[in-house]
Amino acid sequence: MAQTDYTVEGRHFRTKGDYARALHDKQIMDRLRKETNLEDRQQLEKLKQELQSGKYKFFTLLEQDFLEEVEEHIQDITGKSNKKLDEAARNELKKQEGRRKLTIAACSLVAAVCIGFLVIFSYQDKRADQRQDDLLSQLMESPKPFQATPEPTAQYTLDEEQAPREVLEKYKNLLNNYKTLIGWVKIDDTNIDYPVMQTVDNEFYLTHNVDQKSDRNGSIFMDKDCDVLKPSTNLILYGHHMQSGRMFGQLERYEKKSFWEEHPYIQFDTIYEEGTWEVMYVFRSRVYSQGEIVFKYYQFIDANSEQEFISNMEEMASMSLYDTGVTAEYGDQLLTLSTCDYEETNGRFVVVAKKVAKE
Repeated sequence: MAQTDYTVEGRHFRTKGDYARALHDKQIMDRLRKETNLEDRQQLEKLKQELQSGKYKFFTLLEQDFLEEVEEHIQDITGKSNKKLDEAARNELKKQEGRRKLTIAACSLVAAVCIGFLVIFSYQDKRADQRQDDLLSQLMESPKPFQATPEPTAQYTLDEEQAPREVLEKYKNLLNNYKTLIGWVKIDDTNIDYPVMQTVDNEFYLTHNVDQKSDRNGSIFMDKDCDVLKPSTNLILYGHHMQSGRMFGQLERYEKKSFWEEHPYIQFDTIYEEGTWEVMYVFRSRVYSQGEIVFKYYQFIDANSEQEFISNMEEMASMSLYDTGVTAEYGDQLLTLSTCDYEETNGRFVVVAKKVAKE
């Protein structure tokens, strides 16, 4: 039987569902092509702004392809306009040789300044990455002098019947200087070996490092609603999917079952307790709109009943890229690692594990 061709606008889609979403996106693209004068730069610029603002609901990468198509039309119009201007400029320059030389000199100066700026920016960017590496490598090896055990600044409080928790010795110095520290996550044979932070919102550490300085890499951080003291049923950690492999850039290696077979465990300590976690599910999802009735893994933090827990486990099992054979029971504690996935708009790549006893 011949294989169905799921190709739309030159892109091949793997499943019938993805193909259906691509056809939906193509209908939007075709309608916008008819409604827009592709020779009118003003209309094209307006369409570009609408696409970038998310006015039209796309479900696949055809959105990015269409945006690039619109930008190419704008560049073509700009090129034609520049060609006319160049011709007029050449006629003028023939009359005023001195002005031509001055213009060339000015352009050369601007080009030199731009190149110098790019060199400086690249250097500073590499220096920032190196400082981040140096900072992380020094955190565990040579922490700042310990002064006193501070109270953690996460968003929870002990119930009256709960006894105060003692911070692990190896994290006391760190917590003394990095008061939003909540733990440390590590996966063997990857770059993932980072402190985990937690603060009042889920925005700050998207753009700041552990020193709370602006950093495009951000930091690994725990969802603001998770509580390591109760503890929550599911502790969710977020990190950027950096092309350099930093943060959770190498989490997607779990896409291959062979990688999971060699790395079935994740090490995640809270500041109070060491922990080994066995990988159960690996799946792709996305951030949905508030009104969409669908399983949203990032909202699963506490299970209020055994039925709710089982339901969530079934949802994740059905989404998993492969069967690990690992399951969880009501009362088990879960760990979820989440990062961006570029296969679709607002896509996410997710690894879920359960806490296991030390061998």
